[in-house]
Amino acid sequence: MKKILIIEDDKGISELERDYLEIEGFEVEIATDGVTGVEKAIQNDYSCIILDIMLPKKDGFSICKDIRMKKEVPILMVSAKREDIDKIRGLGIGADDYLTKPFSPVELVARVKSHIQRFERILASTASPVKVEEPKITAGHLEINLASRMVLLHDEVVPLTPREYEILVLLATHPSRVFTKEEIYERLWEADSFGETSTVMVHVNRLRIKVDKKYNGEQYIDTVWGVGYRFHQWDNYKIIK
Repeated sequence: MKKILIIEDDKGISELERDYLEIEGFEVEIATDGVTGVEKAIQNDYSCIILDIMLPKKDGFSICKDIRMKKEVPILMVSAKREDIDKIRGLGIGADDYLTKPFSPVELVARVKSHIQRFERILASTASPVKVEEPKITAGHLEINLASRMVLLHDEVVPLTPREYEILVLLATHPSRVFTKEEIYERLWEADSFGETSTVMVHVNRLRIKVDKKYNGEQYIDTVWGVGYRFHQWDNYKIIK
């Protein structure tokens, strides 16, 4: 049975979330303060963590940072704060998704399931034996190995999160196509965007820091103003299967 950790100090909200998740077959644990929450998250194995921002003893942003230093697990942040800056901050420190209170418990469960399924697919793909001749995409000094999910830039490994890697591969496998932020969200988050563009922007910006800004502004992701993003057109672009 998959285990979910809820870190939430509001008893009514945490119990409502627990009830809906247990109906769907999850085992649920609840921590009501930040210190207990981060201890549970690091010491135990969970399939997903639902993390409130405003918590006693330790806030959700600090907890998310601490977890990301130790573990790779889907983290869904929830908060009554509606400002985009809080959402951007949460995603920027490693959260996989962000929900603003009040939200539908049904939507919460759907997002939890989606993140768990995607994470399991990623683990399965990285556990597969690497072929001698691995399929890959090359462009400029960038190499994307599609079986091992390893990305190299100037022969150095680029440490990408699963979501950053997925965005890069989506753009790189369609080099002449412009993707809107809404399209990227709906393809990779597997949910309707409902105008949810800041999430995509944060992940693209983090990706650019790692691949566009490291070597004298070498560019791999183009912004098409007013439309979205596309992979930069390189003369030596190749897909090797």
